[in-house]
Amino acid sequence: MFPRRLRVVVAVLLGVALTFVILDLRGGQGPFASVQNVAASILGGIERGAATVFSPITGFADFWTNTRDQKARLDELEKSNAELQSEVKRAADDRARASALDGMLKVAGLGRYRVVPAEVIAIGPAQDFTWTVTIDAGSDDGIEVDMTVLNYQGLVGRVSNVEKRTSTVVLIVDPSVSVGARVAGSQEIGILSGTGKQSELQYQLLDPLASLDKGAALVTFGSKDGRPYVPGVPIGEVLSVAGTAGQLSRVATVRPFADISTLSIVGVVVRPPRTDPRDSVLPAVPDAPTVTAAPTPTPTPAESAPQLSVPSEVPATDISPSP
Repeated sequence: MFPRRLRVVVAVLLGVALTFVILDLRGGQGPFASVQNVAASILGGIERGAATVFSPITGFADFWTNTRDQKARLDELEKSNAELQSEVKRAADDRARASALDGMLKVAGLGRYRVVPAEVIAIGPAQDFTWTVTIDAGSDDGIEVDMTVLNYQGLVGRVSNVEKRTSTVVLIVDPSVSVGARVAGSQEIGILSGTGKQSELQYQLLDPLASLDKGAALVTFGSKDGRPYVPGVPIGEVLSVAGTAGQLSRVATVRPFADISTLSIVGVVVRPPRTDPRDSVLPAVPDAPTVTAAPTPTPTPAESAPQLSVPSEVPATDISPSP
């Protein structure tokens, strides 16, 4: 099978190896001890040379193995980091939703509105309306058309269409919307209209002679049987007033309290209050800071001494008004 020369070489090598094994077992004694030492030196040099030659190759293999392990570890850490970030985001979203729900229920409690909580699940036009949202509550939850929709900030809109499990809400900023509104703290009422702009409403008093100031708050006046708007829901704040008292074209620009761009949890009023809550649902205005008078300093002996009188020759200045 193998060439004769190869078999001879293998036999010689086996003999030499066996001889070294026997000498090693005998403790390196005898005439072959020097031969063993020489052979060991030669083989040791060959081993060191081989180690020097092949060390870059074995080092590269170790480097590649370590790099592959580090990459796998890095990928694992990145995956864990992404999962943690996702959990943190979900926790923040849950806290925001819980806060919005809590605030909305407080508003409902102040106004004695019976509400069905819902969540905004879609934003976009529906039917003939431009500014609408879709909520995840419908007729199965007792929702009906023309019910008031609010959130923790104030009035959001009214229900315009109802399905079994969803409803469409037309927002107060829609140009088709008109709301009876009252100036907080007075009996003056007017009509609030949407402008199609996210943060702008228009308000016109029914009495052109009535006063209307910047910073005044508006609340819903209320509709018959609470449809489409229940009374007392905060609407917005007057930013500016165009015209003067007595002008028929006198219109105020109003910023809505509810931020239409960040709607999440809302409440649909399924039963209006028995009595008008008036202004009780409006957020409390912080009290003005109390000014404490500084204590009067105790006069020094020099200050308490009698003052010199003005000589009679110096005439007093007349500060009385001219006739």
